[in-house]
Amino acid sequence: MRGVQLPPSPSLGSLSTNLSADRQQHVSSRRQHRLTPGPRSLCQTAVTCLITDTARSLHERCARAFVPSYPQKRKLRQGSAVSYQPTFGQRVTHQTPARCSASAVDQFGRSNDASLQSGMPAILSNVQALYQFSRPHTMLGTFISICSVSLLAMGPGDYGSQAAIGLLQALIPALLMNICIVGMNQIFDVDIDKVNKPYLPLASGDWTLHTGISVAVSTGLVAVLLGLYIGSAPLLATLVGSLLLGIAYSVDLPFLRWKKYPVLAMGCILSVRAIMVQLGFYFHMQQALGSSRIALTWPLLCAICFMLVFSVVIALFKDIPDVKGDSQANVKTLSVRLGVKRVFWACIILLELAYAGAIGLGALSQVWWSKVVTVGVHFLLGAFLFRHAQQVDLQDAKSITSSYMLIWKLFYSEYLLIPFFR
Repeated sequence: MRGVQLPPSPSLGSLSTNLSADRQQHVSSRRQHRLTPGPRSLCQTAVTCLITDTARSLHERCARAFVPSYPQKRKLRQGSAVSYQPTFGQRVTHQTPARCSASAVDQFGRSNDASLQSGMPAILSNVQALYQFSRPHTMLGTFISICSVSLLAMGPGDYGSQAAIGLLQALIPALLMNICIVGMNQIFDVDIDKVNKPYLPLASGDWTLHTGISVAVSTGLVAVLLGLYIGSAPLLATLVGSLLLGIAYSVDLPFLRWKKYPVLAMGCILSVRAIMVQLGFYFHMQQALGSSRIALTWPLLCAICFMLVFSVVIALFKDIPDVKGDSQANVKTLSVRLGVKRVFWACIILLELAYAGAIGLGALSQVWWSKVVTVGVHFLLGAFLFRHAQQVDLQDAKSITSSYMLIWKLFYSEYLLIPFFR
């Protein structure tokens, strides 16, 4: 028909172009559909985030000890571009939703969302840091020593509520003062602890210096206020005296920082561990029990003499694991001046002499059960210590540190034996 014009026939090239455009549009829509998170994927992601965030606190505790050997993967952060390999062989990038906190998870399964970082995991982390900051082996030593000395002051009929109250009045401020004193030492030893004790909260960066100062000042202040409130002169004198010697030992000010001088450092530890703790808490318990006459007893004198030797050993031995950091900081301890081997064996000999003296005192006792316990147990402890000392590798820091902790365990054991001296 002449009046009708047919549309031009499409060429083969234009057909191919149209088909390619349709296919690209279809593929793009499929990709957009795949990138749009549905309800099921959002639920799975939320559940995964909840589980991994619960396990985060457990992982952070062992993350320093177990460093992953596999290479670091790229972290998913809010608003970051993440690449993946689609089915069609082309690398395509998409944006992780900025408001989808469930997708902000690193390679360890820990959430990067700030809203999920607070709460119980943060509390547990601070509790763990406080535990390390308080130096738990010194806290245990303070606890056992106060209980042991308080038992010495009690008579056969004194085990009651009045004695329990007196013991609590001594324990609570003493443990708080312990945190204050060891905290001051860490505050002024941050650089040294980065070499010797990198696990401590200030050295590792888990706590800021401001946090450490706040904890040390607050615990010391509360301890002194409790001493004033309780009204026990022996207890208050012990708390204030320990605080003053702790300041003189650690604070880096003119005429202070006595830890740099071996004799003064030893004098601080002797005064607190061997004299103040024994006399102060013994007299406090006698006063709490209503005793009008305060007198020294034979078991108390034995405890003071034995703890004098033990305090000397602790004062000398505690510097052996810290030789590297002390030498770098120009802290001239006896271990730095005389060498690790000489100081180590001097400590072992002093302890063996102390055990020999305890065996002799126990043999003079007129109470048979006191004689059996003091002689037998001290003989076994002395033999065990000598055998252990022969196996210590003085070139291995872990072996030396293990020996130092053994000295503290023997220190605890001796306080458990003090009530048996009769």
